[in-house]
Amino acid sequence: MGICLSTTKVSGSNSGSNNNNANHHRNANKEEAKRRHNRHARNDTTHKHQHQHQERAKNYQQLKTKQHQKTNSRRQTGVIPCGKRTDFGYDKDFDRRYTIGKLLGHGQFGYTYVATDKANGDRVAVKKIEKNKMILPIAVEDVKREVKILQALAGHENVVKFYNAFEDDNYVYIAMELCEGGELLDRILAKMISITLTSAWFLAIRKDSRYTEKDAAVVVRQMLRVAAECHLHGLVHRDMKPENFLFKSAKEDSSLKATDFGLSDFIKPGKKFQDIVGSAYYVAPEVLKRKSGPESDVWSIGVITYILLCGRRPFWDKTEDGIFKEVQHNSHF
Repeated sequence: MGICLSTTKVSGSNSGSNNNNANHHRNANKEEAKRRHNRHARNDTTHKHQHQHQERAKNYQQLKTKQHQKTNSRRQTGVIPCGKRTDFGYDKDFDRRYTIGKLLGHGQFGYTYVATDKANGDRVAVKKIEKNKMILPIAVEDVKREVKILQALAGHENVVKFYNAFEDDNYVYIAMELCEGGELLDRILAKMISITLTSAWFLAIRKDSRYTEKDAAVVVRQMLRVAAECHLHGLVHRDMKPENFLFKSAKEDSSLKATDFGLSDFIKPGKKFQDIVGSAYYVAPEVLKRKSGPESDVWSIGVITYILLCGRRPFWDKTEDGIFKEVQHNSHF
């Protein structure tokens, strides 16, 4: 009896504990489910925020790219070359005064033509420079300086005569003396490579075709006069070579005229140029050392004199750098 009660009591006590345990598990499961739900909700919110942030960043980047493209487009289409925005102060009536004829040659920024003066029929050389190619202010200054130099040297017998400078909306025109005798280089080559046709139909090259000392002296004297005139006005030609000397006419005794002052520049006493300009075969060692002055013109004339007398260049190499090395290693030729 006691045992049964005890057993019942014990048995009754176990039943209550099981109920409590079941309730505990149910509550725990609910709490866990609630925590999971909250965690998923937080994750969904986080993912949503991340997605929104990514979308905003993407949209911002696209907007920034479009703005950058628009800015670049405005820059590309809206920038006007400096030459087009510049009033050079030159006469504006070129078309009224001259008629453009045949092309003589061309350079980096323009072309040179034969032109005819409508008033008297005189023929002149006209350098036509495109304003659209004068992108930077330095290009404008180069043109202005060339005109200024031609004006400064006006009247010298061995410099091409300067007549006038003109401009319109698209071009600058420099009217100069027309020289029809060809370049000094052409005459040098004609003497160096004097070709005759033999009876056997072979081409023979006459070896002894150099300038005599007397003939060379006539040419060199005129070049030295140009250099002296330039230096007297405080400027350096900086590109003396046979291509930049023209004969007035085709006559053997024609006078020589210096032309193309595009690289020329004014220099103050005691100052030196630090940039490298000129043509490889005629450039002075001082130019390559970035400390040149008027003496560089004299060097170039010396190289031309050597070619006139010897029929060949004092320096030669396959590349420009090789020529420069030859000049520096043989500066006492």
